Amino acid sequence: MTVANQKGGVGKTTTTVNLAAALSMHGQRVLVVDLDPQGNASTALATEHRSGVPSVYQVLVDNLPLDSIVKPVPEMPNLYCAPATLDLAGAEIELVPMVGRETRLKRALSAFDSMELDYILIDCPPSLGLLTVNAMAAAQEVLIPIQCEYYALEGLTQLMQNVELVRVHLNQELNVSTILLTMYDGRTRLASQVAEEVRSHFGDTVLKAVIPRSVRVSEAPSYSQSVITYDPGSSGALAYKEAAREMAHRGAAVAGA
Repeated sequence: MTVANQKGGVGKTTTTVNLAAALSMHGQRVLVVDLDPQGNASTALATEHRSGVPSVYQVLVDNLPLDSIVKPVPEMPNLYCAPATLDLAGAEIELVPMVGRETRLKRALSAFDSMELDYILIDCPPSLGLLTVNAMAAAQEVLIPIQCEYYALEGLTQLMQNVELVRVHLNQELNVSTILLTMYDGRTRLASQVAEEVRSHFGDTVLKAVIPRSVRVSEAPSYSQSVITYDPGSSGALAYKEAAREMAHRGAAVAGA
């Protein structure tokens, strides 16, 4: 599952990390592939990603096997991370002349023994460049976090068009399966209006669980943790656990159908 939205600051990395942590705590085996050069998901999962550490960059550019960079997340037995380093910032340009540049991550994942895994979550950079296209070409599903703020739906049309282009040309299995409302402030009328608008647009694709604005969610990464482990009883942690439960039920329903 690719977590994508070309807008910055909508909660992509936060969502990836916390859903992964919540799913892993319920016994699911989860791999997070950090595809954002900023490496924030790697930081939150306490996975070393200083420059020079073998990372997703070498997998995409040098054909390094994915299993050689995947690391277990400390104190989270079912959680694994493929880290991103700043080197990845150059990958957008370096991939341009390469053969099959849009499907290099897909090939790396195909060669990776994922039999033991229940979920692979790919955290994308805030752009619609080659890294995000690689993520979409490699995934079956797209999860879009949408912040409950004024410009929430702006740029979404472009994202949907890109998903459709990737589906037609690179990956027929791809679909937008999940939309998650983030940064919800129940005290404002705007937040409920945005939530209503998104739900009327996208119907059942939108999870019932809504992620509130939460100081704890923002604090957790500075301690190299997800909010699930940093403050399990906080409103943000409970909301992400609920969203993960909903996703797991949906997945089970699809698998059973």
